[in-house]
Amino acid sequence: MKKFGFLVLLFVFGFVLPGYSHAAADTHIILDGKEIVQPSGAKAENIDSKVMVPIRVVSESLGYSVDWKQQSQTVTISKDNTAIQMIVGKKKATVNGSNVDLDAPPLVKKGTTLVPLRFIGEQMGLKVGWNNTTKTVTLVTQNSGSGNGTTTPPSSGNQDGDTEQEGLVLVNGISFSDNRFIIATSGLTKPNVFTMTGPDRIVIDLPNTAFADSFSQGHALDNNQNGQLVVDGYPDVSRVRYSLFDNSSSTIRFVIDLSSAKGYSVQNDSGVVLIDLNNQSGTPAPPVGGNGKKVVVIDAGHGNQDPGAIGVTGKREKDFNLAMALKVEALLKKESKIDTILTRSDDTFLALKERVKVAQDINADIFISIHANSGPAAATGVETFYSRSVSKELANVMHKYLVKSSGLKDRGVKMASLHVTRETTMPAVLLEGGFLSNKSDEAVLFTETFQNNVAKGIVAGIKEYLGIQ
Repeated sequence: MKKFGFLVLLFVFGFVLPGYSHAAADTHIILDGKEIVQPSGAKAENIDSKVMVPIRVVSESLGYSVDWKQQSQTVTISKDNTAIQMIVGKKKATVNGSNVDLDAPPLVKKGTTLVPLRFIGEQMGLKVGWNNTTKTVTLVTQNSGSGNGTTTPPSSGNQDGDTEQEGLVLVNGISFSDNRFIIATSGLTKPNVFTMTGPDRIVIDLPNTAFADSFSQGHALDNNQNGQLVVDGYPDVSRVRYSLFDNSSSTIRFVIDLSSAKGYSVQNDSGVVLIDLNNQSGTPAPPVGGNGKKVVVIDAGHGNQDPGAIGVTGKREKDFNLAMALKVEALLKKESKIDTILTRSDDTFLALKERVKVAQDINADIFISIHANSGPAAATGVETFYSRSVSKELANVMHKYLVKSSGLKDRGVKMASLHVTRETTMPAVLLEGGFLSNKSDEAVLFTETFQNNVAKGIVAGIKEYLGIQ
């Protein structure tokens, strides 16, 4: 059984914008092909790689109703049947009463309240794109027209806003985990892989490719399009170097520096090139889900710069989520009829779209996102969320085991418009394992006994839903 760890996940299909801050005048907003005239003194800005817009732009240019409460620092944005409430500095919002994670919290800058445009646009049923060359946001009205945040899933192709260069496949990201090197691309490539000596190394050439605009967001890339990925914890490999090797053929070269000669195998699927150093035979490893196996994606919410909820004593949600995901994966490895993929296996950040992309690209059978909750100090218990009717049965089964294994209050199964459960096409649920804002819940969530019991419960639920004995 294969594990991609946090590998395939480096598709940069989130609204990640290179750079830290651009002048307000540099950022344009195009709605259905027409540029929005932004109010004087209230223009969009690219702050910490996120496009933020003053609430005046939301109300005057996009036509949404905005209610700002100075005392509580709360902004409510509404249109048709959708109401979004956000609090300055908080990375959780509510959409029609349901909690939703934000990729960037609202902020106040020079007396102006700024809110994340991508989040608002998507929740209002818009398709959001970004052109880094022209610093332009594109908003396209979806055909669904419901305005309730349940937008039509993106079509195939380049969805991350990178400008696709004609005839070229984009390299979106790379990773090294479990002695495997992964290259995430926007489409099918024809890698030329060979070895060299003095020193020993494996070379991967990808013709007709280009670095995506967003590649430099997660990886070093200098002005000459050279960089390297330092590899720790694997004695066979010290680093992976990469560069635009041949401009005339648009060939990107990756070089895996080895401590000694080593065999490998190559797997090349649409969107993923995998160099497996564990496979000495050189024969391709079986594809994920081969031999009739069910494919389960386990998503540990948040990560890296996004800690998620912060507990009463300072414990971080992202750490709980990852610990649970790793325990679930360890148990699923023992199941011969299941292939398990983690969206992240360490403290890595993924945009919500990236998490969905992982599951979509490997045709997962089910998607399970693991989280911990936050709310009033008295709030306690577990709950399970789903967004589409096809996921309701999975939600009911998983929640049954979540309640039993956790021993916490049953808060029920709920339907909510959450990105990872809404945009996936397979049955998908989000599990909330308890409240970090509750002192009692927080204390138990970080115990080995609780985590092991809940991990067993999650696996039992997965097996029951998939009909695996």
